[in-house]
Amino acid sequence: MLFNSYEFIFLFVPVTLVVFLALRVGISNRVGMAWLVVASLFFYGWWNPVYLGLLIPSIIINYALGQFLTGKAEISKFCRKLILGIGVSGNLAAIGYFKYAGFFVSNIAAATGSDFEIGAILLPLAISFFTFQQIAFLVDSYYRITTESDPISYALFVCFFPQLIAGPIVHHSEMMPQFGVARRRSPLSENLAVGIVVFAIGLFKKTVIADNLAIYATPVFANADGGGSVDFFTAWQGALAYTGQLYFDFSGYSDMAIGAARLFGVRLPANFDSPYKATNIVDFWRRWHMTLSRFLRDYLYFPLGGNRKGNLRRYTNLLLTMLLGGLWHGAGWTFVIWGGLHGLYLVVNHAWQRMTRRFNGFGSPNARWVLRRISHVITFLAVVIGWVFFRSETLDGAFAMLLAMSGDHGLSLPNAIGVRLGVIGHLLQEVGVRFTLGGGAQFIWGWLWITGALLVAFVAPNSLDIMSRYRPVLRREKLQEDWSASLWPARLYRTIQRLKWRPTIAWAMTMSLVLSVGFLALSQVSEFLYFQF
Repeated sequence: MLFNSYEFIFLFVPVTLVVFLALRVGISNRVGMAWLVVASLFFYGWWNPVYLGLLIPSIIINYALGQFLTGKAEISKFCRKLILGIGVSGNLAAIGYFKYAGFFVSNIAAATGSDFEIGAILLPLAISFFTFQQIAFLVDSYYRITTESDPISYALFVCFFPQLIAGPIVHHSEMMPQFGVARRRSPLSENLAVGIVVFAIGLFKKTVIADNLAIYATPVFANADGGGSVDFFTAWQGALAYTGQLYFDFSGYSDMAIGAARLFGVRLPANFDSPYKATNIVDFWRRWHMTLSRFLRDYLYFPLGGNRKGNLRRYTNLLLTMLLGGLWHGAGWTFVIWGGLHGLYLVVNHAWQRMTRRFNGFGSPNARWVLRRISHVITFLAVVIGWVFFRSETLDGAFAMLLAMSGDHGLSLPNAIGVRLGVIGHLLQEVGVRFTLGGGAQFIWGWLWITGALLVAFVAPNSLDIMSRYRPVLRREKLQEDWSASLWPARLYRTIQRLKWRPTIAWAMTMSLVLSVGFLALSQVSEFLYFQF
């Protein structure tokens, strides 16, 4: 069941919420939580009931292991380590089989020249998310950071529907106490208002912006993957359209998840915070898929040694962490290369900061402003190049796109544009630009959508900014100063920063319009891009 579907918005959420509130008030909070478990399992099974055959046993087994790790019975340190090892290995083995077995077998077969095949394996939806979440629970239980003795509470922690399919990856200690009576401090009216507004913003991002950008991204990548020819402007249009599509698709999902959870009085952790405003790649990963970054940092990078064993070991750990992070996203060499690229970006970024630390603060304010703008452009272009591998189905398609973006496949423009350029058009022909028949409207509308979407991503306040008065998320990490602040005249920027949502008639009318436009765009329902991971 998709967040951007009529059955979810008009049936599932209202029924689930009304019954939850009635049971919580009329009987007990625990009965209400049990209802949420049943509803969440129904939500998950809606895609394919067979998926429940892995999710439910996974919940039961990990809960039992958690009881051993946190139980009152005295267990030796060796046994506790053994139980933790079994739990983590079992979870990783499940991901390894369902998600990566086919990939590894096919590569081994290709390397050895054998014809061995493992056959088609049904990939359970969201296995990467609920498995990582339970690994974090086991590790936290081992260190007694968290405890859970109630099976209903644990089941809800794993399968709470707003964050089940594509995150955020939450810790037990940050989500489950919010279901307790003593922690429900926000009134129902506030939860409903904030939840609906944030959900509406996310729906608009997905159905209006992301899905319209997909029109200009999908055919270009499909053509490159199929061996077709792609020219310079078409390749850049496809790459930038996908850059915007993925941004607003994932941002829209994150907002809808936050909004849906807030309806039930639950604040999820922030998972997306204007990553295209980042002025370096470290800042980018503090803003993009923040809970995955946190998981990789806490449960992989730090256990590998982090930055405690010298710079060489630090850079090796960064590369290894990002390679595995890339593989987490998908079983394919394109994802491995994407992860490796970002690992290399991080190494270069950390090395550069180390070398230039002594020069911080030098130069005039204008010079520092220019350097920050250059840094932002370099960071954004590096991210775009990475997204080419992330989106491409094949390595050949990815390299074809990058070659085209470098100008290797030539430059061409629609003839309808060329005839309107006059003398400039003739000059362009003399330097090798071709003019082809057809595609003028597609070309112009594509660049208009891309320009508008990226301007919003670069300079506009995001949903967390707009709703900051009402704390839509659990916490928000302190990020670098918003670079877009310096692009606006001071008075205009202060006006924009005052665009904070409040329960007023003007805001009600504005958000009603946003929600209505989002609903009207539901005629072409599409999955969220991160559902495939």
